[in-house]
Amino acid sequence: MHPLIDVAALARLLRQDPPPVLLDVRWHLNGPPGVESYRRGHLPGAVFVDLDRDVAGPPGPAGRHPLPEPADFEAAMRRAGVSGDRLVVVYDDADSTSAARLWWTLRYFGHERVRVLDGGFRAWNEAGLTVTGEEPSVEPGDFVAHPHRLPVLDAEGAAAVAKAGALLDARAAERFRGENEPVDPVAGHIPGAKNAPTLGNVGVDGRFLPPGLLRERFAKLGATDATDVGAYCGSGVTAAHEILALNLAGIPAALYVGSWSNWIADPTNPVATGDA
Repeated sequence: MHPLIDVAALARLLRQDPPPVLLDVRWHLNGPPGVESYRRGHLPGAVFVDLDRDVAGPPGPAGRHPLPEPADFEAAMRRAGVSGDRLVVVYDDADSTSAARLWWTLRYFGHERVRVLDGGFRAWNEAGLTVTGEEPSVEPGDFVAHPHRLPVLDAEGAAAVAKAGALLDARAAERFRGENEPVDPVAGHIPGAKNAPTLGNVGVDGRFLPPGLLRERFAKLGATDATDVGAYCGSGVTAAHEILALNLAGIPAALYVGSWSNWIADPTNPVATGDA
């Protein structure tokens, strides 16, 4: 299944019976809770999913957004109405950074029919389509979590990909270089990683670039379908966006879920700064 859906196609699907399960996963790093945006207005029928609570486990040595336990994720998705055979569409504000993490996590736990609304809430709103503050009543779903359906990396695996393949760091350039680290206690990057900021995957409207342009972008960084490719960020959220962009480009890739926040939890792991 193609991982993206546009506003027009989603509007048509929402008129069908049954419509897709619609999940609002707006989230802001160091910003106001996403649920506040949801309550101000969301797509009709959308259910809010909390990225910190529902799409990640508790923060700790495994990272700030480690994988949730299968039973916990299964329960959260059932509460949101997710079933194994029903299409799920996820969205965030615009650029799909948090929506991609929910897309990836559902796919990792075995859901085969998941799509991301390209352009998110902003695209829907700009199209003049209905927005509501009414929270829907949800019929619980029957989703069963089967983990390990997508490849993941741990710290050792990330180091190996950085050495022999292409390990992409999805953070902003100044964080990669170690010039500014607003979240984690250590600045820098995994030695051998290549900087590929997430915002380079989308245009000014928040929609993903065409696959050909994404392939060109990643090829310049040494990431092709003939190379072992991995992605990480600060805590495994925006790196999932990188995985989605790589998917659109036809490049298989593994997610280092623990990402930088897990890497630096081990003081013996080396840290690089600067562009190299």
